[in-house]
Amino acid sequence: MRNFSDDAILLRTKGINKVFGSGKKAVHAVKDVDFAMHKGEILSIVGESGSGKTTFAKILLGLTQETSGEVFYDGKPRDLGSQAKRKQYWRNIQAIFQDPYSTFNQFFRVEKILNDCLVLQGQKNLKTEVKHEKMREACTFVNLKFEELYNKYPFELSGGQMQRLMIARIFMIKPNVLIADEPTSMIDACSRSTILDMLLKLREEQDMTILFITHDLGLAYYVSDTLYIMENGEMVESGAAEDVILNARHPYTRRLVQDVPKLNEPWDLDSVV
Repeated sequence: MRNFSDDAILLRTKGINKVFGSGKKAVHAVKDVDFAMHKGEILSIVGESGSGKTTFAKILLGLTQETSGEVFYDGKPRDLGSQAKRKQYWRNIQAIFQDPYSTFNQFFRVEKILNDCLVLQGQKNLKTEVKHEKMREACTFVNLKFEELYNKYPFELSGGQMQRLMIARIFMIKPNVLIADEPTSMIDACSRSTILDMLLKLREEQDMTILFITHDLGLAYYVSDTLYIMENGEMVESGAAEDVILNARHPYTRRLVQDVPKLNEPWDLDSVV
């Protein structure tokens, strides 16, 4: 388990609220959230569907405007007031999402998708062979073969291949922060393990800071230094991953812990329909 200093806080929020609608129809999706993430940390936000996890992630990404509160990046209040500032922020903070099919333009070949990463970094004038070598390196990182895929469209790939392609894009862009929103929920168990190992590899090899959002407490514990537990828009508990699991204080956290399958307990086969 890594130790983190408060001097190394990279992404922080203070009193974040998000309300959709108004009056009696108002939905308070995120409620007064204070949050801190350290450089090089893997932090997971865990909660059931509808708990506010994705809304909070979109606020951090600058894709959803908070109703009140403030986001700080690298010790300074976030400023998304101009297109240039938004682009700079998005170079530093990138995301991979739950549904790879909606992430990619289905009319762009893999070569075009990866080349856009180089354009984002100001490397659009590289020679073709240099571009392809960078793309090949990214594909190798995620166990894909560039020569087999570069001329294909996303709809010709499997879900696991597309998730790995999203991580290849992250490898090329090299952001400081990666927000992974349920990246394993739509793929099989074998691919899920591969994706989690790649996230760990990004942290170890590129010192990337990773926010992992999931409903699965077991997966979160596997990859995380720190856990935040979210219920109905509120962060109800947080701390070192092992401490939260072994010494859960909030009733909601204890219920999530109880729902994690345990190999040393017999299955109640009578309850299986």
